[in-house]
Amino acid sequence: MDASAWPDGPLLAGAVSVVMGGSTGIGLATARCLARHGSAVELAANDEASVTAAVGQLRADGYEAHGTVLDVARPEQVEGFFADLTERRGRLSVLVNSAGIQRYGTAETTPVAVWDEVLDVNVRAMFLTVKHAVPLMRRSGGGAIVNVSSAQATASQRNVVAYTASKGAIVAMTRAMAIDHASDGIRVNSVSPGSIDTSMLRQSAREAGDEDEVLAQWGANHPLGRVGSPVEVADAILFLVSPLSGFVTGTELRVDGGLLAAVAVQAPEPDHADPGNADPGHA
Repeated sequence: MDASAWPDGPLLAGAVSVVMGGSTGIGLATARCLARHGSAVELAANDEASVTAAVGQLRADGYEAHGTVLDVARPEQVEGFFADLTERRGRLSVLVNSAGIQRYGTAETTPVAVWDEVLDVNVRAMFLTVKHAVPLMRRSGGGAIVNVSSAQATASQRNVVAYTASKGAIVAMTRAMAIDHASDGIRVNSVSPGSIDTSMLRQSAREAGDEDEVLAQWGANHPLGRVGSPVEVADAILFLVSPLSGFVTGTELRVDGGLLAAVAVQAPEPDHADPGNADPGHA
């Protein structure tokens, strides 16, 4: 959008936003960020205690928030959620798909049921939410959708075949959705975080050894030298759903501390004091 059209107040004043997986981690940080910028927030997750706690925190801080307990991989529950939202709000501005799970295994060791579980939650659920969000967004005059993927959509660790497959699918699916719904005034983008300090990451660190030491080691593998915070991902999502990114759709925004910009095999550091390194063609 033209700079002269940038809003003077909150970026999302008067918006209605849905955050799937919005009760913990990146989802909760995103719900808070969107609310802080003027949006009413509808968050949904499968754990009642975390949904209740998240809504309570948001309301205590003066934000307009409503929570729903649901299984995002169940078609009838997702359809029911959007039917209720249509009746309660009548419109939708923003959808953030942040629900996801991590499971370990190779193609050989991953049970078929685990493969199906990961793809159902990480990919099928996003298809379902967008399927039911688009008609409401279209009626609302357009909107913005962000699907949370991962750096592992591009470069994989070992022993995470189902997770990596699901995250790569999210990026590809996002491109298709962006093309399909551009004429509806709906922008669709994805974010691909690196290592972010969430309960999921900390659980993985505990399984690998001493939690703090492992997190520090993982952080050191990022060019910025640390793991990221959920708030930093939420800020990127805010950009993608706000008017500031009005000409951005179908893109993958990496929020990874430079992780995917680097290669594992590094050249030796130059010895600037060694005259043998000088260019012989110059004095």
